[in-house]
This record gives sequence, structure tokens and C-alpha cells, in this order.
Amino acid sequence: MNNQLLNFLTVGAGGAVGAMMRYGLSMLLVGQPLIATMAANVAGSFLIGLAMATARGRVLLFLTVGLCGGFTTFSTFSAQTLGLIQGGNYQSALGYALLSVILCLGATYSALRLT
Repeated sequence: MNNQLLNFLTVGAGGAVGAMMRYGLSMLLVGQPLIATMAANVAGSFLIGLAMATARGRVLLFLTVGLCGGFTTFSTFSAQTLGLIQGGNYQSALGYALLSVILCLGATYSALRLT
């Protein structure tokens, strides 16, 4: 099997695992979609930092592009933030957006520093 096909399958497998993890997290936090999205994004940011510092080759591809790509969800974060704005909850939208970015960057940085 050629390298491009193996890489393609590696990303697909990681993405499937990440998507199932994301769905599982949303089931654990039913009724709390903002917290579920933030938790997925912060945990995924931490995991990607660990992977960047320790993994190589296809393992890195599986964890970063695949698993973290399937687990984290910037599009949902964006939709939820816009939903808050459309509902007139401007302070909540700003707080959610800032807190999400700060926590995600902090999680990635912390993971890189731990390794």
C-alpha cells in the first residue's frame, strides 16, 4: 500500500475515533451544549499539544489531523457564539469566545510545557 493511502486511512481512523468521542461527550453533557463544546475544544487542544511534543509520523497524523480534528469543533463554537449574539446575549457571546480561545491556547501551551 502506498504512503498516501496509508496516511489517508490513518486520518480517517483518527477522525472516526475523535467524532465518536465528541458525540460521547455531548451525551454526557446533555442540555449543556456550550460546556460540551468548550470541554471538547480545551481537551483537544491539550491533546494536540501532547501529540505535537511527543508523537511522530503516522501517530502524529492520527492524533492531530484525525482524532483532534474529529473531536474538536470550531464550527460548533462559531455557531453557538453567533447564536448567543443573535439572541441578544452579547456579553455571554464575548465571554464565551474569549474564554474558549484563552483556555484552548492555555491547554496547548500547558501540554507542550509538560513534555
